[in-house]
Amino acid sequence: MFGAGAVGGYLAGFLARGGAEVSVVARGAHLAAIRADGLRVETPDDAVTVRVAASDDPAALGPQDAVLVTVKAPALADVAARIGPLLGPQTAVTFVMNGIPWWYFHGLGSARDSAPGGAPDGEAIPLLDPGGGLARSVGVRRAIGGVFWPACSVPRPGVVRLLTGAGRGTALGEPDGSASGRLEVLAGAFHAAGLPVTLSDRIRALIWQKLVFNLSAGPICVLTEAAVKETQTEPALVAASRALLREALALASAMGFPVELEIEQVVATNTKLAHRPSILQDLEAGRRMEIDALYSVPLQMAQAAGVPMPTLEVLAALIRVKVRERGLY
Repeated sequence: MFGAGAVGGYLAGFLARGGAEVSVVARGAHLAAIRADGLRVETPDDAVTVRVAASDDPAALGPQDAVLVTVKAPALADVAARIGPLLGPQTAVTFVMNGIPWWYFHGLGSARDSAPGGAPDGEAIPLLDPGGGLARSVGVRRAIGGVFWPACSVPRPGVVRLLTGAGRGTALGEPDGSASGRLEVLAGAFHAAGLPVTLSDRIRALIWQKLVFNLSAGPICVLTEAAVKETQTEPALVAASRALLREALALASAMGFPVELEIEQVVATNTKLAHRPSILQDLEAGRRMEIDALYSVPLQMAQAAGVPMPTLEVLAALIRVKVRERGLY
């Protein structure tokens, strides 16, 4: 597990409990706590503490059968620079992350869920893989897509907390939409751990589905520094949320992956959601934020596709100014 924070720590803890031999790349106080006391994962119904191999140096862990990258997008350059020692000849690398992934355009023309106008070889949007570091160090041949749905947090070093039920869990899929033995092996480890997992031949469709939900409230939460439901107490912000949803749905359709959802149902859900989105958690913790993967790249895709997104454009600009002032972008 490259990254043992909210997502990676949760998955690592349960995979280890399920019998997988798990190693984690972590750092700082979190790493020190995992080494000293184990990795503790708390859920609404249970808690588990496991011992896993943990290091801030991938070379100390050596080649792995599979690597799950669960860092935030701004850390991908570091992943590209350091992942090499974890990779054997057949090691698959699954990217379980928010937003548009670096491999998005690779294999799009051959995928079952191919979209019109898809650019070959990932060259359309340099922000996805600045300098081509991941393409060189990992290579698209190894890449597997992942979407993680539950809400998690790291309340203190060495502890990861599942804030709600596991729900839809994790979705995994090959970029070209194919079935593969390595997907089945990963799914087997998830099943042994009691982790809900879905194998999809249309992983990009699920990426868009998750992104639409992220856009419904995330930008407003960042600007207000409030939980989702608190942003829904102002009628103007509810209207902005509806506008964001309409824009995101239009972009997903233009990219060939229409998302079916009822806007009013999402708005109603948001009025009850006490969760603080991960991008807001990053702001509050002084960490670099996933602004490009969640906002800048979709806006570039919208411009290329001729889809107007004026609400997201203004909110993203405000966010960039806000976080630049704090040195986080």
